[in-house]
Amino acid sequence: MFTDLPLDELRTYRPPLPEPAGFDAFWQRTLDEARAHDLDARFTEVDAGLALVRCDDVTFSGFGGHRIRGWFLIPRRAAGPLPCVVQYLGYGGGRLLPHDWLLWPSAGYATLVMDTRGQSGPNRPGDTPDPAGYGNPGVPGKMTQGLLDPDDYYYRRLFTDAVRAVEAARAHHAVDAGRIVVAGGSQGGALALAMTGLVPGLAGALIDVPFLTHVRRAVEITDMGPYGELARYFAGARGHIDTALHTLDHFDGLNFAVRATAPALFGTALRDEVVPPSTGFAAYHHYAGEKELKVWRFNAHEGGGGEQRAAELRFLRKLLG
Repeated sequence: MFTDLPLDELRTYRPPLPEPAGFDAFWQRTLDEARAHDLDARFTEVDAGLALVRCDDVTFSGFGGHRIRGWFLIPRRAAGPLPCVVQYLGYGGGRLLPHDWLLWPSAGYATLVMDTRGQSGPNRPGDTPDPAGYGNPGVPGKMTQGLLDPDDYYYRRLFTDAVRAVEAARAHHAVDAGRIVVAGGSQGGALALAMTGLVPGLAGALIDVPFLTHVRRAVEITDMGPYGELARYFAGARGHIDTALHTLDHFDGLNFAVRATAPALFGTALRDEVVPPSTGFAAYHHYAGEKELKVWRFNAHEGGGGEQRAAELRFLRKLLG
């Protein structure tokens, strides 16, 4: 069933921004602290059994100087510095294996896949711990870790890692630093959207069914997926709800969307119970850069799947050549 507002209303849905005082100063301080640590991006070739694609095991310094892992893939016979797609991952999973990320290299682009600190799953293994996994007691998952203070919140660390991943990609000799695209779906879409407001000079963004956007509405209209962690926490932490929502405002995609300059392709699905479509439309309508939106009327959180990827390939070909 459709899970949110009618499509005619979604096409004009533009809620007020939840921007907290000092938003820009918070993020400037956060990134300044991270850059006090040497990025020290290292690329070590591994044998992934791929004849046409070179694969490197990547490490670089993220939040707190913690070492973040990833994969870097590049077509072996590519000539000259290439555009690079920095790929972020969905909730609860890690970087997988190199052969899981052949789409962008097959299209001729370099690809940096950022592992997600402290997340892994039985079918989506990750390799990066979260040394700073502290905070208030919370339900299982990451949504409530450090939720009572923006400085302690889990996503402060993860968003900072994502910025540093772009910097690591730009540092590679085979990458055209002026043609970096950020990409992801769900949690990865949240990271890609945040980067459009935090990283100057991006060439583009692929933002599919973005999570952590218009959060105050999302927690009121869905109990599914990661937002359900917040609802369960609020049910017990009755006296901390306003404090927690204030923390979440520092990470809400709407506040990054209004600062964006990169051209972006969005995707949203009208039967999505995990990321309600009104939250994706809200990000799209507030997005300050050039933008396109694919709407999948009869799909849930999978969005457009392969058809969204095909649209992204066309978008990048037009954008990057």
